[in-house]
Amino acid sequence: MLPDATAMRDAATSFQRDGVAVVRGLLSEGEVDLVERAIDRVVADPSELAIVMDEDGAGRFIEDFRAAGRFSEIARIVTSSAIGAWCGEMMDASLVRFHHDHVLVKEPGTRLRTPWHQDLPYYNIEGSQNVSVWIPVDPVSRDAALEFVAGSHTGSWFTPRTFAGDTARWFPEGTFPEVPDIDADRDAYPIVGWGLEPGDAVFFHMLTLHAGGGVEDDRRRRVLSLRFVGDDMVFAPREWKTSPPFPELDRLEAGAPLDHPLFPVIWSRPLDAP
Repeated sequence: MLPDATAMRDAATSFQRDGVAVVRGLLSEGEVDLVERAIDRVVADPSELAIVMDEDGAGRFIEDFRAAGRFSEIARIVTSSAIGAWCGEMMDASLVRFHHDHVLVKEPGTRLRTPWHQDLPYYNIEGSQNVSVWIPVDPVSRDAALEFVAGSHTGSWFTPRTFAGDTARWFPEGTFPEVPDIDADRDAYPIVGWGLEPGDAVFFHMLTLHAGGGVEDDRRRRVLSLRFVGDDMVFAPREWKTSPPFPELDRLEAGAPLDHPLFPVIWSRPLDAP
């Protein structure tokens, strides 16, 4: 079924203005089942890129990257669902490339909060046409969902830090300003967020400041986050290991378009489209 054109335009308006938009019922029940199966396979067979934060009394947080090459369910969602068309509208792009996938699972009772951060500084790409699609397969309460500072995608880059240990492992200290202490004065910021049902999704720019809450004792929060790039995104080599790493790109020159088999075009705008 083709996406509703009016709904897409409305969501794109929100995305361009706020750096984030929610889309209800993005995936069908069958597509949600496919994503759920993919996430469970990743958790059962994590890759060498997987990170597990397991703290006594604080729960367990599991994340893994670049699983589309190992599990066909993720590749099917990327190429066969309407996600590509939605991303093209959000970014106002003529083409959409798949960049990578990120599986995030918070087990019941995981009180670990994901701190405020931007995604783009952790990557080895630069440009303005980008979008992450955050897709839960479990009901997510407003308190456990991601929340965003609306409009922050148009501002500064902030120092990327490790979530455990708060270390500036990427850009040297002082390269960018620090993320402001948003939680100390939440009323001073235009914070937005939504409770979500399976099939809903949140689209957000890779520079939009966002954070995530812990989960309730009886709730599991399984999420597939898909990252896409548009026309103006280029390669930005780093001297350090990015998250996720792409060692296959070691010979790509700085500023090169992301025209590479790792980043297939999954949607393009029809030639006669406005």
